[in-house]
Amino acid sequence: MDDMNKHDYYYHPLPGSDSRIDQCSNNNNNGEINEGGASSHKQNNVHHINKYALAGAILASTNSILLGYDIGVMSGAVIYIRQDLKISSVQVEILVGCLNVCSLIGSLASGKTSDMIGRRFTIMIAALTFLIGAILMGLAPSFTFLMFGRVIAGIGVGFSLMISPVYVAELSPDLTRGFLTSLPEIFITLGILLGYVSNYALSSLPLGLNWRIMLGISAFPAILVALGVLAMPESPRWLVMKGKFEEAKQVLIGTSENKGEAEYRLAEISKAALNSIALSRNKQGVWKELLITPSRPVLRILIAAIGVNFFMQASGNDAVIYYSPEVFREAGIQGEKQLFGVTIIMGIAKTCFVFISALVLDKFGRRPMLLLGSLGMAISLFGLGMGCTFLQNSDEKPIWAISLCVVAVCATVSFFSMGLGPTTWVYSSEIFPMRLRAQGTSLAISVNRLISGVVSMSFLSISEEITFGGMFFVLAGVMVLATLFFYYFLPETKGKSLEEIEALFEDELH
Repeated sequence: MDDMNKHDYYYHPLPGSDSRIDQCSNNNNNGEINEGGASSHKQNNVHHINKYALAGAILASTNSILLGYDIGVMSGAVIYIRQDLKISSVQVEILVGCLNVCSLIGSLASGKTSDMIGRRFTIMIAALTFLIGAILMGLAPSFTFLMFGRVIAGIGVGFSLMISPVYVAELSPDLTRGFLTSLPEIFITLGILLGYVSNYALSSLPLGLNWRIMLGISAFPAILVALGVLAMPESPRWLVMKGKFEEAKQVLIGTSENKGEAEYRLAEISKAALNSIALSRNKQGVWKELLITPSRPVLRILIAAIGVNFFMQASGNDAVIYYSPEVFREAGIQGEKQLFGVTIIMGIAKTCFVFISALVLDKFGRRPMLLLGSLGMAISLFGLGMGCTFLQNSDEKPIWAISLCVVAVCATVSFFSMGLGPTTWVYSSEIFPMRLRAQGTSLAISVNRLISGVVSMSFLSISEEITFGGMFFVLAGVMVLATLFFYYFLPETKGKSLEEIEALFEDELH
């Protein structure tokens, strides 16, 4: 970038496009870069949250509340579905997990879709698809019909989980990208809490009506998300890739501290776009570059992105939330109101810690939060395993053992919300180079969804074989492995532009 700053503004044609781009300079005619531009902004380490970028990030992240609500509400709704439709434990697992498995379809399709039609309209597709699924679930007269609704909703979830973090990462200024890209996880957590509240509030309705309303009302936020997309700006990086430089510049001016910083960011993005197009012309396609002939840096990026997404779901967090009433019942808590009340406490704890993590992620960095979260989860899951094992082998249900299980579950989801929860979306959406970002992220999120589905669909069956205590000991071991992986394979990315991050993987990882 230093070479760019030695010249006055000039027009540079982008290959494959007739459009031209103004590139910024560092000369006496325009001192904005030195005085208030991106370089000065980084050196001063000012963590000012741009209101325009924040508004766009909130609108995009609101889509994630749909997944969170489904996770939270299904934990209670499945109790009544089981009673009403007379389904087995295996059918319960299939019903719960199929949304995650089917979200693979949306995750894989969203990469190509977002490159073709843009990030904004892909977010709209996600919301509308989930809307259809929510209506079908709310009206379901049978288990088969309910499953069909879950499949449709799952596709929408897959679109949402991939596109929201990518859009926010591409829109956000460098120094606040961690916080803004954490917003999808914050909205997932808020959705989970709303799902728990819905369970508690609607549990006293007649059987058959209660679970249908619990599932059906998620259609309303989907409508709001679809309408909110109309007010969102498009990703400036997608606009540059399409040769729409003036539109990209206007978006960057809105999300930057001043015009100088906007022009600096535009020049940086445009240089990356030129490199991406040049590399793309020498290769047969994105998927070949990712999976068949990846360079060494791309391979490292792929391992990092897939690894963090794998461990996010291998931690068992989603399964613990989906089946939290079963876990608390095993811990000796009886009565549906009591069960739902405890899950609300768990949801509040989870929500508080995800906010804390989002606020400090740009200050402390991605690696420290991942290491703290995964190590904390390992200890909490080990304590949960001890508590469940003691209660299972004891005729009495001492209050201290029940309290240990409740505290351990709350600690587990809280440490998840501090580390893997928000940081996974941030990290996997920012480390891919521009030409690979959409489809690379979609591949990583697909692994996320696959592992989530496998864990959710096998959690009860495995727990019946090895007990809940044994299951939590296994998950504790998984989190120890995750801690080692994060320490050895993930470089720190805080404060760096998306265009600078790729260089991190060209050196040996420490």
